[in-house]
Amino acid sequence: MHASTLFALLVLFALIAYGLGFSRAMQSAKRGGSIRSLAALPGYYGMHTALWSLLPALVLLALWTLFDDTVIRSLVVGGLPAEVVGESSARLLFAQIQNIASGTIDPALAAPELRDAANRLNSLRQTSGTVKTVLVLALALVAGSLALWRLTPKMRAREKVESLVRGLLMASASIAILTTVGILLSVLFEALRFFQSVPVTEFLFGLHWSPQMALRADQAGSSGAFGAVPIFLGTLMVSAIAMFVAVPVGLMSAIYLSEYASKRVRNTVKPVLEILAGIPTVVYGFFAALTVAPAVRDAATAMGLPASSESALAAGLVMGIMIIPFVSSLSDDIINAVPQSLRDGSFGLGATQSETIKKVVFPAALPGIVGGVLLAVSRAIGETMIVVMAAGLAANLTANPLESVTTVTVQIVTLLVGDQEFDSPKTLAAFALGLMLFLTTLVLNVIALHVVKKYREQYD
Repeated sequence: MHASTLFALLVLFALIAYGLGFSRAMQSAKRGGSIRSLAALPGYYGMHTALWSLLPALVLLALWTLFDDTVIRSLVVGGLPAEVVGESSARLLFAQIQNIASGTIDPALAAPELRDAANRLNSLRQTSGTVKTVLVLALALVAGSLALWRLTPKMRAREKVESLVRGLLMASASIAILTTVGILLSVLFEALRFFQSVPVTEFLFGLHWSPQMALRADQAGSSGAFGAVPIFLGTLMVSAIAMFVAVPVGLMSAIYLSEYASKRVRNTVKPVLEILAGIPTVVYGFFAALTVAPAVRDAATAMGLPASSESALAAGLVMGIMIIPFVSSLSDDIINAVPQSLRDGSFGLGATQSETIKKVVFPAALPGIVGGVLLAVSRAIGETMIVVMAAGLAANLTANPLESVTTVTVQIVTLLVGDQEFDSPKTLAAFALGLMLFLTTLVLNVIALHVVKKYREQYD
């Protein structure tokens, strides 16, 4: 049975358990004379039964789904002869077995050992699905029945339900933290493997980036240079151009909408402005490649300046347009959070509206605005599609925005395109770049949260 169907059955079981728990509580209330004889409202008894019917089964379903493929893969690959396994990696071998099992590869063209492994794979998957369905439904039935049997009028069902919900919320909050730690560790381990082959100093301070590694001693054109300075400078240049566009336009838009615009204009202009945030980045990439980049090149040529058809300026301009709603929305919320009493006091002292904005509102909102801008910088650093389509893939060490550059995210995509084996410096370089990107955005987010926290403590 498919996991989604099984989940729907679990929800149905939980609803039935809720009804049974509620009915039993009402029957106990009738025997006791009124609902006051119960230690909690009848709905809490039903909720307690439903949660015990649902949660243990969901945990089992999640664990089974998480480890099912790993166990089946180890059983299938472990059952192959040693000479077959030794010819290629286990991952590629299992992928071939999966293709045979699904019919993508004709079984008649495969080796007999792989055909047998494909049949074993299908058998194990079918058995696993059957056992999973039986165990999960049985656990839901047993846990719900046990919870229903233990219901008594004196049981503090409300406290038990609230404890379960509080634990569920704590587990949900922990998932975000554990996910962050997992991402960091997975990138860190692969980056350390990369730094075993390439010195950290060469990666951080090298001026030439050419991650092609020679496969043979006589192969030419594969220098294997891993100096990431051109990539870092390209990322910084494109992000800086984007922020030079997004911050002034977004901030001035926020000031106008929050301080000068009428309610009717604000209700019309703000949704239209925020439509920009809903446009997919690939559409911005098309706009940059087909419209902005040629316009930048033609304008530079008209002024006698050499310009590439793909340039950092084109990518930065379009990226800045994309980030405008982000800066505008955050700044607008922060400016509106400034207490009206500060404005009234300024007006009472004879200041004009523009003086009040410059001398009172903007300084009061500045810490929050700075935090929003830092978050926008993180958004700009992590952008990929616009740079791929408008700035190019060449890792040029240049400060000229009219030349082609590349960024960290673009190189990560380039290095990991296609089937890759994660045992060469070329592929592992993507994890080193990812680690640097992760640390950069993490530092920016921590600074932004610290600034926003200081703002809230001062003006709440």
